[in-house]
Amino acid sequence: MALLSNWWNRLIEWFHDRASRNQLVRGFNAASRASFISGDVPVAMEASISRGDSAYRHQFSNKIGGSGFRIKLLSGKQLTKEEIKSIGVTILADDMLVRQMVVLGWDTLEIHCNAGDYGCKWQLKDYMALGK
Repeated sequence: MALLSNWWNRLIEWFHDRASRNQLVRGFNAASRASFISGDVPVAMEASISRGDSAYRHQFSNKIGGSGFRIKLLSGKQLTKEEIKSIGVTILADDMLVRQMVVLGWDTLEIHCNAGDYGCKWQLKDYMALGK
């Protein structure tokens, strides 16, 4: 009976985490659209869940599917690597967001342009600012 209870609790936790992950992605996309429409940011962005980088796994990494948080930049042109990095650094500077992402099972932040051949990725646990 205890085994069934433990399994059930893990299943409920997984569905809660999945809903929280989807809510974060939807919230990011809504805020991104609003910022682009108002002119606060020069590039439209769209977040999604990706496979992630298996080398970046940590104890909270999502094991069922998708440990990467991918942001696609809808710029219409290839951005420089420095421009892509500056967007990543801005996101990684938000300690609370990074911690939330790690706890919800993401281990990789990926940023890619819709035009061009490259993007950037970061190992999220390196940006958690532990001890604050």
